[in-house]
Amino acid sequence: MQALLSHPKLMNCRRLFLSNYEIYINIGVHDFEKRGEQRVLVNVDLYVPLNQNTPTHDRLEEVVDYDFMRQSIVERVSKGHIHLQETLCDDIARIMLAHPLVQAVRVSTAKPDVYPDCESVGVEVFHIKE
Repeated sequence: MQALLSHPKLMNCRRLFLSNYEIYINIGVHDFEKRGEQRVLVNVDLYVPLNQNTPTHDRLEEVVDYDFMRQSIVERVSKGHIHLQETLCDDIARIMLAHPLVQAVRVSTAKPDVYPDCESVGVEVFHIKE
């Protein structure tokens, strides 16, 4: 994953991030997971070209708004039960990458309450627009 971050398309980008966004959602394939919500931590990194995300007048309209990340996640998880973290990551990444200014995206999810002997289990995906 680290090698991807040195990709030439990302050299002149600004990274916007949403870190450990805590949500409670219906996720999982096991019967006990389908009966209630689980805590999931979502992380998103957006890579936006500096020439399209550098404010000259200090105005929100000149940049990608952080609310876009949070609201997109809320809208996706409101659609009902998700079986796999992979599905959730892929869906969020696809939504983020559809933004016209986003050049690349990294999304990870983690379920911190699955096992008592580890911090979390999770998934991460990274995509660059062609």
